[in-house]
Amino acid sequence: MKKKKEFAVIGLGRFGGSICRELSNLGMEVMAIDTDEDRVNEFANIASHAVIADSTDEMVLKSLGIRNFDHVIVAIGDNLQASILTTLILKELGVKNITVKAQNDHHEKVLRKIGADQIVHPERDMGVRIANNIASNSVLDYLELSDEHSIVEIIANDKLIGHTIIDLDIRAKYGINIVAIKRGKEIIVSPRANEIIKEEDILIVIGADVDLDRYENYLSR
Repeated sequence: MKKKKEFAVIGLGRFGGSICRELSNLGMEVMAIDTDEDRVNEFANIASHAVIADSTDEMVLKSLGIRNFDHVIVAIGDNLQASILTTLILKELGVKNITVKAQNDHHEKVLRKIGADQIVHPERDMGVRIANNIASNSVLDYLELSDEHSIVEIIANDKLIGHTIIDLDIRAKYGINIVAIKRGKEIIVSPRANEIIKEEDILIVIGADVDLDRYENYLSR
């Protein structure tokens, strides 16, 4: 059985909170961290673990086993110093993947220099979209159409490569539709049933969230 990815979310404001909730909804193991006791209590029944902790204290992060997490999201609010220091400590501790919320372009430049892996601007990015990106190995991008329907980009793997769309028959099996294929710089809109999926193709798929989840689980098995 494949091990669940483990995430830590540092900072439980609106942005960090939305990521924490969505990762938990996706069935991921999530540790929620904040200095504010009320915020931590709010996520006690949502996240796998909720901890009151100062992320600028290296010893505290070490004691939480932070370097063992697959991905750490730094979603600290207006305290730029805390955000930068936390990122620096995570990098020094050897955390594999660090996503950081940037307040502005200057903050982003500093974060890039100290080695943040991904930098996001909440004004431009949705917490839900980012959570789906980092939770999945096969889904490259995600766009919520409504509460129950989405469009996702799926990179072709061995279960898809070499098969035609009619062979895969995902509409009948999963109730979802391939609406386009990205192939290098080309985009094939409404691909024909006899279109063969090639290596490095990206499928743009639309459907109900429950059906997309079933298909993604099949691809990642």
